[in-house]
Amino acid sequence: MNLDAALLAIDRACKGAVIRDRDVLETYAGDESEVEPVVPDAAVRARSTADVAAVLRACSEHGVPVTPRAGGTGRVGGAVPVRGGIVLATETMDQVLGVERADLNVVVQPGVVLGDLHRTVEEENLFYPPDPNSWASCRIGGNIACNAGGPRAFKYGVTRNWVLGLRAVTADGTILQVGKPTAKGVTGYDLAGLVVGSEGTLAVVTEARLRLTPKPEAVATLLVFLKDERAMEGVVTAALGRRLVPRCLEMLDRLALEIVKPQAGLDVPEGAHAMLLVELDGDRDVLQAQVEDCGMAMLEAGAVDVLVAKNESERERLWAARRELSYTMRRQAKNKLSEDVVVPRTRLGELVERCRALQDQHGIRMPSYGHAGDGNLHVNFLWDEPDERPRVDAAIRALFESVVAMGGTLSGEHGIGVLKAPYLGLEQSDALIDVQRRIKDVFDPKGILNPGKIFPRGHRAC
Repeated sequence: MNLDAALLAIDRACKGAVIRDRDVLETYAGDESEVEPVVPDAAVRARSTADVAAVLRACSEHGVPVTPRAGGTGRVGGAVPVRGGIVLATETMDQVLGVERADLNVVVQPGVVLGDLHRTVEEENLFYPPDPNSWASCRIGGNIACNAGGPRAFKYGVTRNWVLGLRAVTADGTILQVGKPTAKGVTGYDLAGLVVGSEGTLAVVTEARLRLTPKPEAVATLLVFLKDERAMEGVVTAALGRRLVPRCLEMLDRLALEIVKPQAGLDVPEGAHAMLLVELDGDRDVLQAQVEDCGMAMLEAGAVDVLVAKNESERERLWAARRELSYTMRRQAKNKLSEDVVVPRTRLGELVERCRALQDQHGIRMPSYGHAGDGNLHVNFLWDEPDERPRVDAAIRALFESVVAMGGTLSGEHGIGVLKAPYLGLEQSDALIDVQRRIKDVFDPKGILNPGKIFPRGHRAC
């Protein structure tokens, strides 16, 4: 690695963009995961596609690792520069370049904060559905890199479903336009779909064209109290059986409900030990009837009680408590890890019971919550003392083994990053991992782009 030569070339091409100040570099050392922060040798705040291409060209030539970074809100260490080198920050590329109302799309740079994008398009009476709970601070570049989901994914899908095209730069500085500006297009391989979810290991996105849809006229939120987590399957199936498709079906297990009750001001009825936060949207003139139908279906299927949020402020209070739940749990113990696993929706209750058994077996608190509509459960591991960590690791491995045995997957929206890389082989065969490694080699033959992520140690792509 010839860092000085690379930085000299970058400084010539991107005047004033290189950062060497130690205090500033420390802000680029970690993300919102439990991965140990690593202070990079330097950082570059890119201002354009040309800047990104210049950085990657210089780093490829001189063998310097590059870690792309948008908002740094990831949960698996994807933005941690574990091999040192340069952090390529895109936070200053933060412009909405145009809302194309008639064609129902928007063009954005990677540093745009998701919440700002939501507000911008909704002012045009349009809607961009993906909504990870960090929407107030996460950025589009990171959402694309991790194929972010969120509570509304059950009805509307995840980020990949809303990406039409990307401008992306490969590790050697080549600028590619992938995808299509049109609603349909099947020319060649779907390279845009490949880049989405690749966790910054194949290319750095510098511009994205995202699909939009008309904004729903009205939204309603219901609280559905259940006797236990096993009751979820029945009440959700009952609603779907009436041709109702909620945009959100958020579940809290017994422990998570106990934690969130004080913050949300919930008056939990007697006999209720789990909860669904259900949201429907649509035309105002039919929504009220749908809310009543949904509530009745769930009561008939065994719900203890169903309450409807009276107004927007009550809705927002409930959702604020849900969005802050991960941070609330951080305050419950000195240490916290969260794993976002997915199983078929009809086996979610079984998975929650398995978590309870693992909690008892390993002596670790494991409150869970997540997206009941698509089987995506956020299992949290809380502990205080360092000597408890081996029990935590054993419980995590047992969780992953159980998920795979149920026909599930290790991650629904956080990605693999650093934390889950050692477990990839539980789900994927050596042959499949090798195919992905060879794809990585095509995009990044020198292995400089976000090294140390996704692939287990021992594969060349790592």
